Amino acid sequence: MKRLAAVLGFALLAAACTTGSGTADDDPIVIGAIYPLSGTQGPGGIDEHRGVMLAADLTDDDGGVDGREIEVRSLDVVTADAAPGAIAELDTEGIDLVLGSYGSTISAPASATAADRGMFFWETGAVGMLGPESDQGGLTFRVPPTGGVLGSAAIDYVADQIAPGVPHGDDLRYAVTYVDDVYGRSVADGAFAAIERRGLTDVGHFAYDVRTVDMRALVRKVAAAKPDVVFVSAYLDDAIALRRQLVRQHVPLVANIGTSSSYCMPAFGATLGKDAVGVYASDKPSAASIDPSGLLPDGATLLERANDAYRERWDEDMSPAALAGFSAAWALFTDVLPRATSMSAADVAEAARTSNIPAGSLPNGSGLRFGARGTAQAGDNLAAASVIWEWVRPGEAAVIWPKAFATDAMDPTTVGAW
Repeated sequence: MKRLAAVLGFALLAAACTTGSGTADDDPIVIGAIYPLSGTQGPGGIDEHRGVMLAADLTDDDGGVDGREIEVRSLDVVTADAAPGAIAELDTEGIDLVLGSYGSTISAPASATAADRGMFFWETGAVGMLGPESDQGGLTFRVPPTGGVLGSAAIDYVADQIAPGVPHGDDLRYAVTYVDDVYGRSVADGAFAAIERRGLTDVGHFAYDVRTVDMRALVRKVAAAKPDVVFVSAYLDDAIALRRQLVRQHVPLVANIGTSSSYCMPAFGATLGKDAVGVYASDKPSAASIDPSGLLPDGATLLERANDAYRERWDEDMSPAALAGFSAAWALFTDVLPRATSMSAADVAEAARTSNIPAGSLPNGSGLRFGARGTAQAGDNLAAASVIWEWVRPGEAAVIWPKAFATDAMDPTTVGAW
């Protein structure tokens, strides 16, 4: 890509890139980007980064930001430990505006370091909780739904849409399994809160270390609790292993529902085949899975344009991560930056705080409206969209909820089939 200067590792960036906001009205606006472009989170990180780069290209095709092109400087950040150094590299080069980061374990230290250095951080995909040091709503803004929203939406879907159609649906027993890190806990906390809020029967919380877990033993513990519903917050490999054990140990369930980073990823369905059919996921939509008629007209037009361009470039539809990256970056490039009085971190942050894009305006169904500083949702996008997926056939998933975005209907014959 003509505007991509991908830097793998932490080699110094070219001296020519030393001004994040440009030195003249026609200079490019240089924006940093940190994503896992290799390693275990590489597949999703690459997709989200591609979405960001496509948004920059299409914005430039439309004339840029007040005539100025967007130039993205990208770093491959594979682990949480590498995130502070990556932010420092960008800061050294005078880059004040940073996008990232796909991974929650990367987002937390990256945003905290950026805030400490007075830099603006725009989270395009990670859903995990951030600490006060990230200055959410001040210099850090998260565009996708939070992990808490995704976890809560999963439980609400089961209780509202599945439970009424099964015997003793009011008495279903819920168990939550989760990887014990910032991502897993963030999503699990949303599930816990929904179970408590609704007065549902909670039969156990099962945390595990993804590096050492014995999945067979873990599922035995889950089975001993006799749940009807198992909610899972996991990464891809452990999610596949957990699902396999649920099937092999013949754990009778009304519903097995997971979330982002695993249950809706293509590799989950491709690896499990028929054993994934009937499994649900609470996450963001992909380009091919969202019904465009549920979007506002401009959002539907942009979805078609972006996905056509993505297919032409990478020969596939935009995944949930790619569409999230595109939608978040597009909102920054076409709404926030044009309204900022300068490209300084403080002025761009002020423009972000006044964003008010209606839901359905972005191609993933979201809008843009951030929680106010000093509130529990400070810096979180209150207009972020999430959906419920179902693996409807071997290797094929579809959005089934909400109805406005659904491309397939829930199949009642799959409920409890495993």
